[in-house]
Amino acid sequence: MEIQKLYSSIFILETQADYEKIMESLLIGLDTLKTATANFSDENKLGQGGFGPVYKGKLFDGREIAVKRLSSNSGLKTEVMLVAKLLHRNLVKLLGFCLEEEEKLLVYEYLPNGSLDKILFDQGKRLRLGWERRYKIIVGIARGLLYLHEDSQLRIIHRDLKASNILLDEQMNPKISDFGLAKLFGESETQGNTNRIAGTYGYMAPEYAKHGLFSIKSDVYSFGVLVLEIVTGQKNSSFRNLTNLLSHAWLHWNNGTAEELIDPILNDP
Repeated sequence: MEIQKLYSSIFILETQADYEKIMESLLIGLDTLKTATANFSDENKLGQGGFGPVYKGKLFDGREIAVKRLSSNSGLKTEVMLVAKLLHRNLVKLLGFCLEEEEKLLVYEYLPNGSLDKILFDQGKRLRLGWERRYKIIVGIARGLLYLHEDSQLRIIHRDLKASNILLDEQMNPKISDFGLAKLFGESETQGNTNRIAGTYGYMAPEYAKHGLFSIKSDVYSFGVLVLEIVTGQKNSSFRNLTNLLSHAWLHWNNGTAEELIDPILNDP
């Protein structure tokens, strides 16, 4: 089967029994998820991503979950195969998946503080993000990215690192989420090429946006944009007179006024 070959090529499982055991442990019934989310009610809807809506739910054992309901044209295999084996405190944890009645559902741990963008770009909520907390978030994202690039079983390029794909737990620790566009590299591979440019403009490295070339460097570029947003409290796309936040930052850097980029909230006593 295609999925067996994919799984084996990614994680090099020793036996077919290993594969079946892991996949069986991740399966969650559709009825269970309908009950947990009140049949995917609007009241439980957490948000809408590029691949479909996300709902909050509660399992019979009391665990709170986030259920991503993928659109019909979205692939589920890649995200399941990748995230199932990724164990790091700064990566969102996959709890299971469901493929029933044409539904494609991914089940993740629920993170109560939601995505970083909902706090960082809200004038009132941003007050919760002092410098120490922002620094902790930056370091956590960097650690998660380093794990994907260097320390996981295979090198993984996320390709869509942005504020809305950083989730925050109870202690505001960051967790990288949404691996729907992620790509695998072998140990000897350093870059890839695609004719299908997918991701979020403003976070894309120029060589990827223009020519479809992606690598660890393109993830690092996205991380740099994200760091600028965290430090300034402004979206990369929020500037009208300048191209983006990067142009704004470069102008200040050349003028020797880089300190003026810092979010004014961070200067308050």
